[in-house]
Amino acid sequence: MEMGRKSSLIERMLGAARLDIDTYEEVEHDTTATSQAATVVAIVAVAAAIGSVRSGSGGLIAGLIGAFAGWLIWSGVTYLIGTALFEGKATWGELLRTLGFAQSPGVLYVLGIIPFLGGLVRLAVWIWLLVAGIIAIRQALDIDTGKAILTALIGWAVYVVFALIVGALVGGAAWVLG
Repeated sequence: MEMGRKSSLIERMLGAARLDIDTYEEVEHDTTATSQAATVVAIVAVAAAIGSVRSGSGGLIAGLIGAFAGWLIWSGVTYLIGTALFEGKATWGELLRTLGFAQSPGVLYVLGIIPFLGGLVRLAVWIWLLVAGIIAIRQALDIDTGKAILTALIGWAVYVVFALIVGALVGGAAWVLG
């Protein structure tokens, strides 16, 4: 990737899915890429809705709301943990962008519709997303991999507790947990 050149959405998604550090650095520093990151989140939510057994526009709308809520909350929690506990250096926007693009492998959730293989595909994509998220956290916060893994694990635990509390209050955590 040439320095100073802004990649297209597709190029950035492919780079993020390939776990390319330069791609994560590019979107971290490109303050105009937040809308692209939001587009990635929306594309992945639609792919997940298609690849799941949920049907109808209600499932798609709930999936989109859950995807955006999850992205915003996860980025915020990760920002707080990474900067407060591990002295990472980032803005919330940098985490929004890198974690948004880290969801790029999630387009493969659409393959979850394949009989018998769907569950295996979803598991493989989930693991890929976790690795991409750790790389995104590491690059955005400028911390080492160990601290990025801890940030991801602590952030995930806080996020799940939050989702369960909100879910209990509004009648189900599915909107947040996807």
